[in-house]
Amino acid sequence: MKKYKRHLITSALPYANGPIHIGHLAGVYVPSDIYTRYLRMRGEDVISICGSDEHGVPITLKARKEGITPQEVVDRYHELNKKAFSDFGISFDIYSRTSNKIHYETASQFFRKLYDQGEFIEKTASQYYDEEAGCFLADRYITGTCPHCANENAYGDQCEKCGTTLSPTDLINPRSTISGSAPVMRDTLHWYLPLDKYEPWIRKWILEEHTEWKSNVYGQCKSWLDQGLQPRAVSRDLDWGVPVPVEGAEGKVLYVWFDAPIGYISATRELTPDWEKYWKDPETRMIHFIGKDNIVFHCIIFPAMLKAEGSYILPDNVPANEFLNLESDKISTSRNWAVWLHEYLVDFPGKQDSLRYALCASAPETKDNDFTWKEFQARNNNELVAILGNFVNRTLVLTGNYYKGVVPAPGPMTDYDTATISSITSCRENVESNLDTFKFRQALAEAMNLARLGNKYLADTEPWKVVKTDPDRVKTIMYVSLQITANLAILLEPFLPFSMAKLRGWLGIADLKWDAAGRSDLLLPGHTVSSGELMFSKVEDAEIERQVQKLLDTKKANEAASALVIPQKEDVSFEEFNTMDIRTATILEAEKVPRTTKLIKLKVDTGVDVRTIVSGIAEHFSAEELPGKNISVIVNLAPRTIKGIESRGMVLLAEDESGKLVFVVPEKKIKNGSQVK
Repeated sequence: MKKYKRHLITSALPYANGPIHIGHLAGVYVPSDIYTRYLRMRGEDVISICGSDEHGVPITLKARKEGITPQEVVDRYHELNKKAFSDFGISFDIYSRTSNKIHYETASQFFRKLYDQGEFIEKTASQYYDEEAGCFLADRYITGTCPHCANENAYGDQCEKCGTTLSPTDLINPRSTISGSAPVMRDTLHWYLPLDKYEPWIRKWILEEHTEWKSNVYGQCKSWLDQGLQPRAVSRDLDWGVPVPVEGAEGKVLYVWFDAPIGYISATRELTPDWEKYWKDPETRMIHFIGKDNIVFHCIIFPAMLKAEGSYILPDNVPANEFLNLESDKISTSRNWAVWLHEYLVDFPGKQDSLRYALCASAPETKDNDFTWKEFQARNNNELVAILGNFVNRTLVLTGNYYKGVVPAPGPMTDYDTATISSITSCRENVESNLDTFKFRQALAEAMNLARLGNKYLADTEPWKVVKTDPDRVKTIMYVSLQITANLAILLEPFLPFSMAKLRGWLGIADLKWDAAGRSDLLLPGHTVSSGELMFSKVEDAEIERQVQKLLDTKKANEAASALVIPQKEDVSFEEFNTMDIRTATILEAEKVPRTTKLIKLKVDTGVDVRTIVSGIAEHFSAEELPGKNISVIVNLAPRTIKGIESRGMVLLAEDESGKLVFVVPEKKIKNGSQVK
């Protein structure tokens, strides 16, 4: 690997419209912090950049809903999240915000340089306009009836009920969320970044020069590129955000996807006057830590922006993680289905490392994973307490009992002693190689293996028995055990910073660097250690039961809310109903639609023919379980192109009280093509 002079670590800027939850932590902030701490221990020049993403429609919607200003919304959540990150031990060098003056200046300068270079396409397009409110409407300010599932509260960019990606013009009976009136179409001017212009370069840069990227990142980028890149708007008609800095752009702001990543640059400018050496020197290695929903922005769009500007370095790696679920259900802010960081810190005081450990040990590095409270308890009690804590406690207590805390001089080493010492070096190598390749789960497992080795070593050598017959032999046993303990204090520091700070205090080795790991002379004879206290405490059943009950109460409340019967729609005539042709059918094949989270492409035998239908059911069914299922289909729905796929028909589903979709099917299997009347 190339040796760099310095490292720039960025972590995805969380939206300042809600608290941080465990999905954010597992996907972005715990791995980012582990890697940053590792580099610092190696003595590298490294800075870790993050902050609040404070622009965008979700924030203005929340402000409108609560009857406050967008600034009040972002002020609240910026402070809440900044404190929670700090209390949890996420060691950013700066946690800035995109509402700062320096960010407005940086984003404006960046846009203006691209504008002056002629990089943008200016294009007039028709957009919905609210005549009562006197403003253009962003996609999320428009609701209407989904043409796919008839949800009457679909947004202009997506129906959150069936998952279909929409455009505002797709909605039936669109209305403004500001005034409630029906919007009209008006022409408006916007600026577009021509991603298609940079596609050949991006394709070569990623697909040929960065084949080492994680498979999920590389694969998503390839999928986007294979579909062809299109110009993307960089401006929006809104009154909250960075104003577009050109004449004739009154009432327009920078689109949040263009604005937010520039926040990394402005935060670095705020942190240090030497910011340019981190952003413009090829000897700097830039790494973005993000979740999978941000891959396209950080791997394609932001690099295209940097390339167009011309003076910035590009990311060397983007180790994005997948999503973390909670108790087998998707984490959802709107449903309050989450473990919020600030609440965890209150409910489990002093147990930051317990959550850091659990989230890293089950991190969604290559596929979505699940967090359960029972597994959290098991990780804490069976691994941190019973393995790591047990070994450290036994070693320090025995040293205190036998030698008053003074490290003994070892005697002759047996083959077993030598092999154990050798394992310390190999453990350091294994941890390091996994950290260097962003395999944090495996790196943590390798470090914990050293604690397991220590427990086995003590169990095999039985110093509490041998001390009665061969006290000199016990000196060697305890010397080896203490070297293992000191190495654990180094190797586990990136993962468990609070616990390892405590351990280093007990060992009297306040400032050991990473390069010291693997040595067998970290604690020399005559050095004094203290027995300390228990490093970890158990998580009791009652604590877990309270957390599980909290989720059950949330689920019950959600079910009660969703159980409200939707009012009947307007009457239709029998003749109108008869225009719908509903048939029984069977799913033959199913596959996820690339670059979407909710769409599945179905091959369906309707009895009339075999056709393709695109359905927003991926959050409720896996593609693998669908072939062979009997369903009901509206077969005479006009064809519609979704994500480049012609969809002919609509699958009929019902939503149960938990929000899960189920197929509407006949009571027994009947011939495909039978009419539903």
